[in-house]
Amino acid sequence: MTAVGVRSTRRVSWVDRFLTTLRIVLIALIVVGLLAFIAQQIDNDNAFARRRNPGATGLTAAQVKGLFVTGVAQGAMYGLIALGYSMVYGVLGFINFAHGEVFMLGTMSGFIASTKLSDAGYWESNFIGSFLLIILIAILVSTATAVVMERVAYRPLRDSPRLIPLITSIGVSFFIQNAVLGLFGPNSKSYPQLPEWLAKNRTILTFDIPGTKIMVLVVAAVSMAGLWWVVERTKTGKAMRAVAEDKEIAALMGINVDRTIVLTFAIGGAMAGIGGILWGLSFRSVTHLTGFLPGIKAFTAAVVGGVGNLGGSMAGGVALGTAESLGPQVILEPLGVKGVSQLRDAVAFTALVVVLLFKPAGLFGERLSEDDRA
Repeated sequence: MTAVGVRSTRRVSWVDRFLTTLRIVLIALIVVGLLAFIAQQIDNDNAFARRRNPGATGLTAAQVKGLFVTGVAQGAMYGLIALGYSMVYGVLGFINFAHGEVFMLGTMSGFIASTKLSDAGYWESNFIGSFLLIILIAILVSTATAVVMERVAYRPLRDSPRLIPLITSIGVSFFIQNAVLGLFGPNSKSYPQLPEWLAKNRTILTFDIPGTKIMVLVVAAVSMAGLWWVVERTKTGKAMRAVAEDKEIAALMGINVDRTIVLTFAIGGAMAGIGGILWGLSFRSVTHLTGFLPGIKAFTAAVVGGVGNLGGSMAGGVALGTAESLGPQVILEPLGVKGVSQLRDAVAFTALVVVLLFKPAGLFGERLSEDDRA
């Protein structure tokens, strides 16, 4: 074996050892945290708690259920955004980092429409109709933004090396952020107050769930079911899957590749618009930076579930939301970590690292084109 081969083998060996050590450390941290949490729930004055987390009170069953519901609802919104990342990556093979701004524009357009409806008195008197209207407006705005983005920024670069459209997407993201900043200013914009009948808690299978979270879960489920039907049961969906598999063969079969790619961006934009309205109604505020962190989290969700896998992206979003909601209180707080409420983002990205260490293709596997698999 040559000297170069020996050095290469040694380098790979050290990388493997490092990754194995990292796996062991992360799993040990999770196991110890869970055991400490269970012990704290049984006796909050046990020896470990006195040493690492004095004054611990543990969590009630209602608090655990509340954290779980919050995580699932927020994860469902991540999943809706992640669908756009997965669809574009499945067809074009690059990550559209401006997709978070498509989501933000949906949230901002919902704020404008809901404010006008509130001023006219329709928000209180006919909330259901107002809700459907602002969802429609957000879908139209986000879809139009995604289509224009594809036509102006990405189509001319389709045959370029992948790094070029990737960098372009970052530039588009900053352009949209600053355009919204110039139009609406840096201050946070607040959605109108939700009706009392929607905001109050409802008991479902022993879970006390706020009406807003029920709305998020129902709309997300209906949206996912609609997307599944489009992709799996319509000619448009078959065309999208064919283009994702091999563009040249799809074109030879008579599929209009350009139109299919535009439709992919449009559907991904529509999902982001729906997610934007749900986000705005859940948190009731929007700024020009609203799309940045949720966009990064949604991309993380797509990777966790499996890039290009639509069902996996939604499941990855729910898993990520649940991890960042429960993780700080269930794993970090029993270990005596301070300020766990500020570590939600760290927990989310650590969850990504854990998944990639054990399943590099994501929880449900990637679905890539022939070129991407080569």
